[in-house]
Amino acid sequence: MPSFQTRLKITGLKPGTAPEAVMAAAIEALGTRHHVESHQLELAGGVPQLNLRFLVDATAYSAENSQAVESAAMMRDAVERVALTGTLTVLRRSRGRWAPV
Repeated sequence: MPSFQTRLKITGLKPGTAPEAVMAAAIEALGTRHHVESHQLELAGGVPQLNLRFLVDATAYSAENSQAVESAAMMRDAVERVALTGTLTVLRRSRGRWAPV
């Protein structure tokens, strides 16, 4: 199964939102379609960033990429209900390296 990673910058919280609700929203949304392998919050250039790794069912290469991008967008929509977001990046694991989709 191909492995993908999303990286989503978080620029702020919506009023009344607990910080942990942001990651919970991301995991829940992505988990409805894929197995989420891991998740972490890190600082990238001083900006919080959600990193989630997930698996996509093996089909055709371009279909896998499309499904990953679509799922990442769905995850971003869910996170935007509780937080303000910035850049979204989708990466695919290929030969031991992460490459942009």
